[in-house]
Amino acid sequence: MISGPFFVIICKVSLELGYTILNLKSRITKLHYDKNAEGFLLDLLEFFSLFYGLVTKFRNKLYDNGKLKEIKVDADVISVGNLTTGGVGKTPIVQAIAAYYVDKGERVAVITRGYGGKLSNKKVNVISDGINLFYNADMAGDEAYMLAVNLNMCAVLTCKDRVKAARYAIEKLGVNKIILDDGFQYRRLHRDLNLLLVDSEMCFGNEKLLPAGPMREGPEAFERIDKLVIVNKSKDNARAEKLAKIMGKKFKCDSFVCYTIPDYVYNIKTGDNLVSGEAVTAMCGIGQPAQFYRFLEDDYEILNKITFDDHHRYIKSDISKIKGNIITTEKDAVKLAKFERDNIFALKLKHIIDVEGLLSK
Repeated sequence: MISGPFFVIICKVSLELGYTILNLKSRITKLHYDKNAEGFLLDLLEFFSLFYGLVTKFRNKLYDNGKLKEIKVDADVISVGNLTTGGVGKTPIVQAIAAYYVDKGERVAVITRGYGGKLSNKKVNVISDGINLFYNADMAGDEAYMLAVNLNMCAVLTCKDRVKAARYAIEKLGVNKIILDDGFQYRRLHRDLNLLLVDSEMCFGNEKLLPAGPMREGPEAFERIDKLVIVNKSKDNARAEKLAKIMGKKFKCDSFVCYTIPDYVYNIKTGDNLVSGEAVTAMCGIGQPAQFYRFLEDDYEILNKITFDDHHRYIKSDISKIKGNIITTEKDAVKLAKFERDNIFALKLKHIIDVEGLLSK
């Protein structure tokens, strides 16, 4: 039995350790997007980046020269991915592509890893077969659940082994189109179209490899791009369009812009809209929270901004002390809907992209 004073000491040490880890993570994230950063921490991270770069480059070389084989399955595979950590905005584009193929009469499945969910990703989990929804957001993970809820006649599966999931989707569900969510680095599964997404605001950050920067791979990765999508997360469309042209020429591929427009804010319980000018607390757990907050600033009085880690699993205490209206993202809303609170709202975004042009050969 742990004595009272000793228990208090353990709690204090645990809290301090937790705060230290969170502070360090925050500092590293800032370094990732600061091209003028310097100091001991960056030097230390760059040292580890050397080893990370060697491993990723060696692995890519093994695939490029055929020593490691890509496995081709009996379906068209479209990969939607990115080169950086954090949220670029893949989910809406995955959803748009899936909906396009469903409208064409194809049998479609989205395969994702299931980040943030409680299900084991060592086995294939069918979140939805296109008709029936089998898991909630806590079990499936926020992104997988969102896709399953928003897509009709499209299966959604989660598994770490995307080859196994693809084979399951083909053999058990009769799928002939597979969309690989966050699949750019998953080279084991052959893809027929490789789409790379880039955040219009954050781009490639400081352009350094992990852990010194946000880059998952080195320059060799750009040779695998079939088509490029600049995900515009600001109201400056001209900048995104210019960036798409520059990057398209640089990487010698067709480039597109996905326009992101704030549409309306709705109550996640009743569906009622929240009128502009209201005082709110803005809260989210996404990869790039600053852009979400900027979308709200013109229309609402933001009293406080609360940011959690990406794929955060919400508990009651996260919101119990917040007074007044809360605005969050749709990705967070699917996990907050379980709480008995009637003043949580979600920002609805409209995404505009030339899907037909993106998928044409």
